Amino acid sequence: MSAVGSSTSSNSVTGLSLTGSTVTSTPTGSTMTQSDFLQLLTTQLQDQDPTQPMDNSQMAAELAQFATLSTDQDIDTNVQTLNSNLSSGMQTSQVLSASNLVGKQVLVPSSTLDYSGSAVNGGVNVTTAGDVVVTIKDSNGNTIDTMDLGTQPAGLAQFSWNGTDSNGNAVANGTYSISANSGGSSTALTTYASGAVTGVGYGGSSTGTYLQVAGVGGVPLSQVAQIN
Repeated sequence: MSAVGSSTSSNSVTGLSLTGSTVTSTPTGSTMTQSDFLQLLTTQLQDQDPTQPMDNSQMAAELAQFATLSTDQDIDTNVQTLNSNLSSGMQTSQVLSASNLVGKQVLVPSSTLDYSGSAVNGGVNVTTAGDVVVTIKDSNGNTIDTMDLGTQPAGLAQFSWNGTDSNGNAVANGTYSISANSGGSSTALTTYASGAVTGVGYGGSSTGTYLQVAGVGGVPLSQVAQIN
């Protein structure tokens, strides 16, 4: 802005201080607002040297700056609003689309199987081809059964457990833990359980759309390995 005269008086405008012809401080916020700019311009006009008033071209230039500031702030606000609306719309669309999965069987990451009298299905993420063995244990950590799936290629290997122990005896209904390894390696492989989708929801930006799976609980949609 132009000089405000040779006066040594100091004027303060909401965090803007004019001393002589110099702006000695900046707005209290991180950026100058429309209100800050307008108040500073008004103060400058009030305190200008009557013998050396601001010329028309300088006034026009400063008004143009004010108009540009206003436009930029409006654009920023509109972009943020548009982004928020698009994000909300996409979330709603994804949840509505996922609702078509209710009632379907999905294969999702799980370290347990929920047995209730009928065969339960599961899977193993085989990272390297080899002989895959699935171990099933009860709540006390006792091994109930082991299933050798044979040599499996890298990828998703599926299995079904009929609810019997290694001797062929039926086990009680309940939740059993599962683990798997390949080629005798001690490194555990990721296991999956199959369950019916009972509901769909949105768990916030960190979780996104999730499925409520019977016997497993809430699982992010992105973690579903297979839909049957």
